[in-house]
Amino acid sequence: MPAGLFTFADLLLSANRRVGERHFEVCWVGLDSEPVDCVHGMRLQPDTALAEADCTALLIPGLWADSEAKMARVLESNRSLIRALTQLDKKTQLWSYCTGVCLLAQSGRLNGEAATATWWLADSVQARFPQVNWQLQRTQVFNRQTATASGASGYLPIAKAVIEGLLGVAVYRDIAKLMVLPRPEPAAPVFSAISLMEQTDPLLRRLHLLVEKRPAQQLNVQQLADELAVTARTLARRIKALTGNSVADQIRLIKLNQAGERLILTSDSVSLISDSLGFSDESSFRRSFKRVTGQTAVAYRQQFKL
Repeated sequence: MPAGLFTFADLLLSANRRVGERHFEVCWVGLDSEPVDCVHGMRLQPDTALAEADCTALLIPGLWADSEAKMARVLESNRSLIRALTQLDKKTQLWSYCTGVCLLAQSGRLNGEAATATWWLADSVQARFPQVNWQLQRTQVFNRQTATASGASGYLPIAKAVIEGLLGVAVYRDIAKLMVLPRPEPAAPVFSAISLMEQTDPLLRRLHLLVEKRPAQQLNVQQLADELAVTARTLARRIKALTGNSVADQIRLIKLNQAGERLILTSDSVSLISDSLGFSDESSFRRSFKRVTGQTAVAYRQQFKL
């Protein structure tokens, strides 16, 4: 799917124009010099073969696959490309998004690295590539030499990180404003799975509402089970089956999601938010929030505030 490659190239060109200097140079590469067939009957002509390209970084796009079976066939039919990725200079940064992450993982260049992938590939990539530290609750993961992002528009967070890293946040902000680029997700991916609007199970919804109403310090699994008219064991079993989390972890996510919403929607201090939601103390709240989201409360607010 070449659309992401074109947009990525446009963003780099925009960055050069914004600062009046050529900081980025785009080179189109393929396995060899032959045209690359794309969707919609398009063909891309490489500037050079991958093995001969002198690139600082390589962006691997998504491929048209909508099932694990199709993805397996894609990997099988691209053995030569995967071998070429394996043989690339270790200094070359490798970035990928959407289904393209599977090509990168198959090359072995993600082994021992944190990475993410598109949600419907979760079971497949974890089984096929156990050497990768999959963090599938995240939509983007950046390492020193690799970057991965989920979804067909995963090129956007990669471009954002690249431009901001070299030219600064203000430059990307200007580009995003000029090109009317999508805003970042309005919440951390770790919280998306507990959205009350998307929960259909009655027990899960009732638990969510109970937890939201009570101070964090006063939440007790047995008391919650009593109010829900189930045993603590039944509650634990149901929540595990529905979410994959323990009851304690689910409670923690619900309260931290509340905190995240207040960070985004209000100007209340971190201390006030922690206190109003009934956390035992601000420092423990800050540690818990960072452990779950990967960001400090202040950084989270700066990224997602509407």
